[in-house]
Amino acid sequence: MAVFTETDAFLAALAPSGALAGLDLGEKTIGVAVSDLRRLVATPLETVKRKKFTLDAARLLEIAKARGLAGFVLGLPLNMDGSEGPRCQSTRAFARNLSALTELPIGFWDERLSTVAAERALLDFDTSRAKRAEVIDHVAAGFILQGFLDRLAVMRR
Repeated sequence: MAVFTETDAFLAALAPSGALAGLDLGEKTIGVAVSDLRRLVATPLETVKRKKFTLDAARLLEIAKARGLAGFVLGLPLNMDGSEGPRCQSTRAFARNLSALTELPIGFWDERLSTVAAERALLDFDTSRAKRAEVIDHVAAGFILQGFLDRLAVMRR
């Protein structure tokens, strides 16, 4: 399938129903969150420890198959001024490489401040430092995916 840089094109490529996965790509981990079938609520799922691309992609595709996913939403780490830096280039390269292995459409969502929001939420729940370190990436993926789902809900109106 293809990687879509525009939200409208990504939405047009998605099946009308089915869960989506949100991904927070880090250098050492990939946070994964999934939506419900109606695409209303994002739920943090797991953090994949990065090894090498083929193994990372295999785990993501296992999740996609097991959950019958309709597509992937990757957090795009834009700079605060909206410009793209090396991390964006890395994310786009990951998406291109993943698209060669799956028919599922892949889109992007601005992830600015998602980790900050996840950290605040975990602090609000009085989560220990050790537990925060363990779950922060997939909680951040949940914030990324929920942002996309909220935008989708507004577009449906």
